[in-house]
Amino acid sequence: MVSFLLFIFKDLRRTIPVSFPSDSVGLVTPQKFQFEEPLELECGRILPRFDLMVETYGTLSQDKSNAILLCHALSGHHHAAGYHHEDDKKPGWWDACIGPGKAIDTNKFFVVALNNIGGCHGSTGPTSPNPDNDNLPYGPDFPLVTVRDWVKTQALLSDRLGIDVWYAIVGGSLGGMQALQWSVDYPDRLKNCVVIASAPKLSAQNIAFNEVARQSILSDPDFHHGRYLEHDSYPKRGLILARMVGHITYLSQEAMMQKFGRDLKSGKFMYGFDVEFQVESYLRYQGEQFSRNFDANTYLIMTKALDYFDPAREYEESLTRAMSQTKCRFLVISFTTDWRFTPKRSQEIVEALITNHKPVSYLDIDAEQGHDSFLFPIPLYVKTLRAFLGGEEHLKSTPKETV
Repeated sequence: MVSFLLFIFKDLRRTIPVSFPSDSVGLVTPQKFQFEEPLELECGRILPRFDLMVETYGTLSQDKSNAILLCHALSGHHHAAGYHHEDDKKPGWWDACIGPGKAIDTNKFFVVALNNIGGCHGSTGPTSPNPDNDNLPYGPDFPLVTVRDWVKTQALLSDRLGIDVWYAIVGGSLGGMQALQWSVDYPDRLKNCVVIASAPKLSAQNIAFNEVARQSILSDPDFHHGRYLEHDSYPKRGLILARMVGHITYLSQEAMMQKFGRDLKSGKFMYGFDVEFQVESYLRYQGEQFSRNFDANTYLIMTKALDYFDPAREYEESLTRAMSQTKCRFLVISFTTDWRFTPKRSQEIVEALITNHKPVSYLDIDAEQGHDSFLFPIPLYVKTLRAFLGGEEHLKSTPKETV
């Protein structure tokens, strides 16, 4: 009798509509786009074919003029908004800013988010089958990719979607670097560029942080020279340490003191080397969760792409010359407590644009969350983003076409 009632309950639950917040895009389904043409990479190697995992939100207008491309940061992916399952407790990574009536208003815009190649969330990367090696996972044989390579694949995706010109390309951190590269490489294919908590290239200190993270992974005995999947293993300890180091740099001192202070987990000193402070417990938990959900070879590739990024390199090391190629409007946003990509780095971009008489708006927002501020719905930040993206006359027409 009990099992019969449980069966009825489960059956009824399937018929009851799930309630999501009114400003949510609701349930979303990722799409895999397959590209059969060879892709030549900056490193000189060629991918014979590749896949991109993509999510879209909103409706594409008949003239395809309302499309926004979202570029993800180091550990990001295509799931930027909404929910994959009815029982999901956590929405996409930028759900606070994407949805009906939000800063990136899906009542107005058709939003495209993707997982870049080299990633580990469905796009071709180190965990994908290598056609040149009996379809075993690429592992360490996957080529190093650059921000320019990602932008190239995003342009190919644009062609597939029939989007000749993006209304805006938006990104935070490493995503902001991709948006910036778009403005240089494809100046005629975007109208607006939003660069958030980013930099025109990494400082020596940032490269050093990335190297510490990489060495944590490379020195893990379970790394097996990058072939850990063939050993039914993975460098858990190395990934945990890499994430702990990275996470420290994403937070500000103010945020850490406010959240943890010097609070003890048990309320007293234990006089040992296990977890004693709450901040230690938090970092270990974050590292543990990350190690279960992110591929180590992908982490190595992503940090190298960060290190290599420098759009000025091909313009005699001049950012001003690089920015002279651009034709779009810019919004550049930084955060006062971001010490990973300080406001000064954003101001370098702004100065190069102003020198070229390019249209640019800049805002340095007082926020306590450090580099991670770009993920939070800080009121002034959200209002600025909404104001910059809104107000175009051609967006007032009702969207009529979907993809």
